[in-house]
Amino acid sequence: MEQTIAYQCPNCGAGLKFNAEKQCFDCEFCLSEFTQEQVLDANTQEAQKEAQAEQQAYNDRMQEYRCPNCGAEIVADEHTAAGSCCYCHNPVVLVGRLSGELKPRRIVPFRYDREEAKRRFLKFVRGKWFVPSDFRSQAQIEHLTGIYYPFWITDADAKGELEAHATRLRVWRSGKVEYTETSNFQVHRRGNLHFEDITTSALSDADKRMLEGILPYPSEALQEFSMPYLSGYIAKKRNLEREQLSEEVRGRMERYTEQLLRGTVSGYSTVNVVESRMSIGQCHWEYSLLPIWMLTYRDRRGKNYTYAMNGHTGKVYGELPVSWWKLGVLLGAVTVVMTGLLTWLGGMFF
Repeated sequence: MEQTIAYQCPNCGAGLKFNAEKQCFDCEFCLSEFTQEQVLDANTQEAQKEAQAEQQAYNDRMQEYRCPNCGAEIVADEHTAAGSCCYCHNPVVLVGRLSGELKPRRIVPFRYDREEAKRRFLKFVRGKWFVPSDFRSQAQIEHLTGIYYPFWITDADAKGELEAHATRLRVWRSGKVEYTETSNFQVHRRGNLHFEDITTSALSDADKRMLEGILPYPSEALQEFSMPYLSGYIAKKRNLEREQLSEEVRGRMERYTEQLLRGTVSGYSTVNVVESRMSIGQCHWEYSLLPIWMLTYRDRRGKNYTYAMNGHTGKVYGELPVSWWKLGVLLGAVTVVMTGLLTWLGGMFF
């Protein structure tokens, strides 16, 4: 469907018509006349004002919280209670309205609700005897929190080239003599590539292992951002801009390019890549929020453990604490059994 655009008078807001005789735009209501440049500039400014108003409305509805214990920063809408930090469980402090251009463009909504997240957590820890009892207690499970994590999602077109040295061996025997023939080849590959939804954390202090453990999110799950998706959840506040991540993303694309082009080289005994090059054409970044159910636990030694579940696919990442008391009981029981066995064997032979 084609998009219809109506240009408005910068003075009164009425529709403009093009006057072919004067080669300008006329307003029939206030009788003003405008050149094409004036009309485009005015409408561009109006679109910018609408975008700024929408951004301000988003910021006005969001509250920013900061944990005085671990320093974590989270944001939530005015309907979401944030009584404790989802990372260290300490009370959080409201520091005011959200400021800055932090409105996301895309979002993957939660597919699993809190009850399903609890059920999957209990299934994950079931049968793990050495996990501390309080790790799976009802009080601990109540800290399971739905969090939207900030990510940059990148699409890009690129051109790649690869040069490699390859060999092919041919071995045969003639009588008692074995012959080996080595053929050398210069291999060259070139291709156009498209990268879709390269996902990069927008947090400098993010747990990389945790985030990588629950990725990926399906591309078809990405939706245009809408405020109602945040109701009842909290969101981490991003602290990395795309300029700070460009080198990291480029490095990943370069590795992907080499892997893809290398995968087209077959039929040789050995292949050694001499050089791989990549140039990026069009590149598009979108700030997005992705859903995670997360539960943290701090043991008696002060070490933190993180359990996380992909809020859309259900994929789980978990760091499990160990109950040293339970481990000591097991070692004690093993010691008693081994001592009794050795005593019995000693009585049999001595």
